Amino acid sequence: MIKGVVDVEKDIIALGGELHADSEAVLLQQGSVQENLWGFNIYTDQPKNKKIEYTSFINIRPSQNNNSLEVQDKILKNKIKNIINRLVGD
Repeated sequence: MIKGVVDVEKDIIALGGELHADSEAVLLQQGSVQENLWGFNIYTDQPKNKKIEYTSFINIRPSQNNNSLEVQDKILKNKIKNIINRLVGD
């Protein structure tokens, strides 16, 4: 499993680190804004439709109507998936 964080406004990702917060910190240092950052996991050994998991502690955001570890908004999930697939590949 590879942990990562995506900036949905800048269309960039950071991969690696022990925690999602490690990648989050890198993007914040590069000028990303917290509300645009979402954590995910990539499972390279899984089929395409199960490769990306949208779960991370950094995703718990009551102020953005996301009360769960998992990204709840389907439109946002799709945007995250598209960015990951474009930058990392299917």
